Amino acid sequence: MPQKPKLRRRQYFIQKGYQFKFILKFCLIVLAGSILSTAFLFLFAQGTLTTSFEHSRLVIRNTASAIMPAVFMTNVITLIVVTVATIAVVLFISHKIAGPMFRFEQDLKDIGQGDLTKKISLREKDQFTNLSDSLNIMTATLHEKVFSTQAEVTQLIELASKEKAPQKLLEGLDHLHESLNQHFKI
Repeated sequence: MPQKPKLRRRQYFIQKGYQFKFILKFCLIVLAGSILSTAFLFLFAQGTLTTSFEHSRLVIRNTASAIMPAVFMTNVITLIVVTVATIAVVLFISHKIAGPMFRFEQDLKDIGQGDLTKKISLREKDQFTNLSDSLNIMTATLHEKVFSTQAEVTQLIELASKEKAPQKLLEGLDHLHESLNQHFKI
């Protein structure tokens, strides 16, 4: 089996709207998780007391208010780190979906306009490689059928010319042959 050409990613944002919404949804989930975990921490810390030393004095106060600055800073730092990681991972994952969809859209336009020699090429680890293989098989099958039909029409034209068929039949066959050539790249 011939090896597929190595394709490199040139552009990370392909369908910007789709990818931005995808990233935004994941970042909002991370934010909601952070808020939810903080809320549970404060809820479960209610009714408990914590002692600490502040300015050489022993201070006793509610655990929730004692740990609030540390929890807030921890959540902000964690949120920033996880958001950056989430953006990178989601961008990479969404690109593996958006990239092939973009490629399908471009190549299927060409195939729809009659270019039956077109092959859809995706990167090896992209999603939908099975679909692209199936579409390539379908296009090759259509190419063979159109080529076969064109060859049969050519034979009919030659046979009709030798048998001195009526002019209308020859014109119809010529028109069919030209139409096949015009509408399909084979």
